[in-house]
Amino acid sequence: MIKDQGYLSEKASYCLDLAKKLGATDSSVIVSNSISESVNFRNKKLDESNRSDNLAISITTYIGKKKSSISSSNLLKENLDTLLDKCIETSKNTPEDEFNSLPDKDLLAKEVKDLNLYDDTHIKNENKIEYLNRLEVSASSNKKIVNTESSFTEDKSNFILANSDGFSKGYKSSSFTATCVTVAKDDKSMERDYEYISKCHFKDINDPEELGKLAAEQTIRKLSPKKIGSEKIAIIFDKRIAKGILSTFAGAISSSAISRGTSFLKDKINQKIFSDEINIFDKPDILKGLGSRSFDSEGVKTNTLKLVEKGVLKHYLMDTYNGKKLNLKSNGRCGGTSNLYFDNGSTSYKDLLNSNSRCLYVTETIGHGSNIVTGDYSVGATGFLIENGEFKYPINEITIAGNFENMFQNITLANDLEFKYATNSPTMMIEGMVVAGK
Repeated sequence: MIKDQGYLSEKASYCLDLAKKLGATDSSVIVSNSISESVNFRNKKLDESNRSDNLAISITTYIGKKKSSISSSNLLKENLDTLLDKCIETSKNTPEDEFNSLPDKDLLAKEVKDLNLYDDTHIKNENKIEYLNRLEVSASSNKKIVNTESSFTEDKSNFILANSDGFSKGYKSSSFTATCVTVAKDDKSMERDYEYISKCHFKDINDPEELGKLAAEQTIRKLSPKKIGSEKIAIIFDKRIAKGILSTFAGAISSSAISRGTSFLKDKINQKIFSDEINIFDKPDILKGLGSRSFDSEGVKTNTLKLVEKGVLKHYLMDTYNGKKLNLKSNGRCGGTSNLYFDNGSTSYKDLLNSNSRCLYVTETIGHGSNIVTGDYSVGATGFLIENGEFKYPINEITIAGNFENMFQNITLANDLEFKYATNSPTMMIEGMVVAGK
């Protein structure tokens, strides 16, 4: 059973009171409890079953502009006393930093919205096993599938964030995640692909047969890939890959990267970095959203941000510390984005496929080839050649490259946005990218 708010609040209050007695001018505490249960299958047989129950506390103390933090999984009074002693002593011996402080009081969240993030449904182990049995039978139905791995994970968590300015709030959340990985083989190649789904509520999880079938189909269609030559060509990114480009954008507008000057988007506020059709939102109040929240990891209220409007960059992702460095206020993004997404484009998926007589459709990228300092992008990739809107054959062993400043200006989005993850994108096409092949 997950710890209730009363228990977590009691531990947080004790630490805040003790920190003040020991000489802290300010302090903050996060107390959390998470329970995770997972079952794993391999080739239609039970592989392992795990359960973890994690209790944790993280304490930050300030003495003027000096700051230190400490954490532990032991919440007994004797250990908390020791932790606070150590944290205060470390604070005293830490150099001052003029930007250290708690968030401004007027920015703290006044309420916790009911965003329907918690489902108290408990799936028994035998039911998890039954789900995976059905999934693996479906995934293995084609003889070309030679290996399967799958898992079902149920997570539940609760936390309290409190500070010496009187803020004390938290909420429960849950997730149910099913994953299927399949390996297919023919006389020319062996290929791998996957499908997964993660939702706050169990009833929103796909049927196991559907999930297994999708994983198998996506793997089988990659068999017998061909190689292509090097060229400059339009590339269509599958939604799974397009969201990764959006994540790179988020990293480039994080306040830490901007304050350090290590982003190619430094000093770009109110400048046009995308085409006119591009709008990007970070929306924290989507019901049952995987990234939804009422406040960030400092307690600052989160509101919807239109990060990019008609191609123009409007906001950075700001926390308190780096905001003070930049002489800007936090906008509730300590810890990153919430539900980040490209707004739908005006082109249908079919029309996007037909927009060029010949293009590449990328379903997987290999390697971490995004450099937010220079904006350079270079990754290995696999996918399909498309001619006149039709998928011709799978391709592999290519490298795609470009620079985000140019790539952002040449993005066209389809109108097929789905909210499957915390970061989401419609199918994306980028014109004029460089492909290195055989």
